[in-house]
Formats: sequence, C-alpha cells, structure tokens
Amino acid sequence: MAAAPVTHSLRRRLLGSVMVAIVLAAVFQAVSAYREALRQADAIFDYHLQQMAFVLRGGPPLAVPLLEADGHRGVDTTIQIWGPDGTQLFQSRRFALPARAVLGFSDVTHDGVRYRVYSLQTPEQTIQIAQDMDDRKARARALAARAVVPMAVIAPLLMLALWLVIRRSLDPLERTRQQVAARALDDLSPLPEAGLPDEVLPLVQEINLLFGRLGVAVDAQKSFVAHAAHELRSPLTALKLQAQALERQQDPEARRQGAERLHQGIDRAIRLMQQLLLLARQESAPLEGTRMRPVDLQDVARQVLADLQPLAHARAIDLGLQAASPAPVAGDADALAILLRNLLENALKYTPAPGRVDLWVGQHDGQPLLRVEDAGPGMPPDELPHAFERFFRGAQALAGGGGDGSGLGLAIVHAIARRHQATVALGRSERLGGLQATVRFPVAQQGVS
Repeated sequence: MAAAPVTHSLRRRLLGSVMVAIVLAAVFQAVSAYREALRQADAIFDYHLQQMAFVLRGGPPLAVPLLEADGHRGVDTTIQIWGPDGTQLFQSRRFALPARAVLGFSDVTHDGVRYRVYSLQTPEQTIQIAQDMDDRKARARALAARAVVPMAVIAPLLMLALWLVIRRSLDPLERTRQQVAARALDDLSPLPEAGLPDEVLPLVQEINLLFGRLGVAVDAQKSFVAHAAHELRSPLTALKLQAQALERQQDPEARRQGAERLHQGIDRAIRLMQQLLLLARQESAPLEGTRMRPVDLQDVARQVLADLQPLAHARAIDLGLQAASPAPVAGDADALAILLRNLLENALKYTPAPGRVDLWVGQHDGQPLLRVEDAGPGMPPDELPHAFERFFRGAQALAGGGGDGSGLGLAIVHAIARRHQATVALGRSERLGGLQATVRFPVAQQGVS
C-alpha cells in the first residue's frame, strides 16, 4: 500500500514560525530586561548606601534615627558609627556588625546573614551602613518582575495581531482555491486577478495562461475529433454499402471486382486510422523529447529513398537525391523519416508520369535543410496558407490522383517539424515547375554529427 503523500499547511507553517520567533524574542527580551533590572536595582541600592553615608558624615548622631525610619523604601538598613578612638557612637540594631570596617563597599556575613556594607571614614567618625542581601535581592526581583510584565503582556497581543494579519494576507489563496474547486470541468475562463497581492498574482497569471493554452488544445482536440469522425464516417459507410452489394452479387466476376474494391476501401480506412494515430502521437509529443539524438539527414534521406524507389519506378517517376553536405540535427530519426516519407509520397502522388521528383539535403547558412521538388501541378497560392490544416485537400487533390488521400500528410509533416523546432515552407519550384517543400532546421549544435 502506497504511503500517503506528506502535506503541510503554509498557514500553519508561517504562523508556527512567527509564533516561535515571537516567543523566543520575548523570552530573550524578558531575560535581558530581568537581568538588567537586577543590575540597575543593585547599583541603585549601593548608590543609596553611599548617599546615606555622605549625609551622616556632616550631621549629628541624633539625626540618624530619622534616616533609619525611612527604611530606604522598606529595605532593612543597619547603621553603626564609631568615634576616632573606636568608641561606638551609634548603633541602629541590637546586634553589631564586625568592628573592623573595610572602607568602601564590601560583603559581610554575620550570624548566617549576608550584608552589603558601605564604610566611610572622616576625622571625627567612621560610618558603616549595611543592608540585608536577601532583602535587597527580594526588592530587586520585585523591581525586575515589573520590568518583565510589559513584555509578558505585549507578546500575546503581538501574536494575536500577527495571526490576524497572516490570516487576512492568505485569504486570497483560499479564495482562489475555492474558485478553482468550484470550476466546472469545461470551464477554462481566466481566474479573477483583482485584489491579489504581488506574491499571488504571478501564480494566478500563470494559471490563466495555462487555462488559455488548455483551451486552445481542447478546442483543437474537439475539432480534430469532429473532423476525424466525419472523415471516418464516409469510408466506413462506403465499406458497409460495398459489403452489402457484394452479398447480393451472383456473377463471379462482379463478386471479384466488388471484393477488390472492398479490400481497397479497407486499406484506405486502415491508412486513415494510421495517419490519425500518427498525427495524434506527434502533436502530443513534447517539443524536446527524450528520444532526441544526433541524426544526419543524409542517412534518413537514403533510407527513405530506398523504400520509395519501387513506388517511384512503378509510376515512371525519376526520384533522385542530391546530398550537398552532411546535415546533422538533434532529433528523432523515426519521426524525421515519417516527415520525409510524407513529403515524397505527396510529390510522387501528384506528379504525372513520366515525371521527376528531386530531394536536396545539405546546409544553408549553417542550418540543415531538406528540400523536395516535383514536376506536378503545384498548389494555388490561395491554398498554401491552409496546406498544413488537418483534413485539408486542395482542388488538385479532389480532382486529380490524390482524391483518395486523407488530408493529413502535411499536417503530420508540420507536427513533426514543430517538435524539432524546424520550419516548413511551401512554394513553387523554379526548376521543375511543381511544388517545392523546404524544411529548415535550427543551426546544428557543436558535438552533433
């Protein structure tokens, strides 16, 4: 059992990526803000310790309790003051910090409690101010938490806003999907392009171009099927009538002639079916298929001429080849043989006996070239633009020896030439007076021989 194809939602992938990015950015910002707030709070507490020491340096000891009453915004503060002789002049707590003071900032542990201490010495006294480190950290964390709160509020709001923006931005894709899903099988009209964003508009434009190409192909296919049905109806009806007439014949000679005509009609129907299949295969083949290989048109020409020499001899037509120079192309040898065979068979069919058909193979201005000329009646100028249309038969074909044709030979030639990026031109032969068909291929690439 084949595994189900892995699918993914562009909306979910985009939302997931953006949300993850917002969460990571919010976490990074919150951590950074938290750590910075802790650092700033610690610096502020140190600054207040220093400022309190500077205030106490010039004031009387009696002013100290007032400062302590403020409590430095709730941070537990301990103050000790010694005289010049080491006598303790003031102590704000029942317990005492170590008498040995380190001037400036220091960290002191007393009775299992860590203190942040600032000591200042003057000629009259030594001031020591301390704060409980646990209390300081608790207050710092509270301040840092307030700095994180805005990011905790903004991040969900930002995620919600981006979710709405992304949803609105992808609405045109969903709208286009619904329009395509609601299409009827034969509806190839362009999709609306109004209001589409720049990222979606090129996709819709390419889809509309594809619809246009599909519309042309579908119309051509419908026309082909209609023409094919019409072309097959007549020979099949004729075959049925001939078979019915053959059943009623009693004369052996008449039965023999009827059977011969029936076989000829069957052969024409078989040839028509073969040409229809061949044309359909060539028109559906890619312009640059995988079977493209280096081919020399001289080799193709010699092979086709060898096959058609018995037919030319039976019709008393001189079929000749002039190989001016090697003509290498990149192509499908079998398809090129069909192209050349159709051109030569048309020339042999419309050239009266005794007549002449010439094939020239070579290069002109670096381009490989095939040229088929005959001594037949040619084609009127007003019919040349329609010569490559399917089932088209000109006045000469209907009135002359080509009346049993299907009108598909030149259409097949055109399809094969188009597949090989070659051009086919029809005109009058100046040398033989009949029709001249020229197939010009692209300039030979290096390495093709």
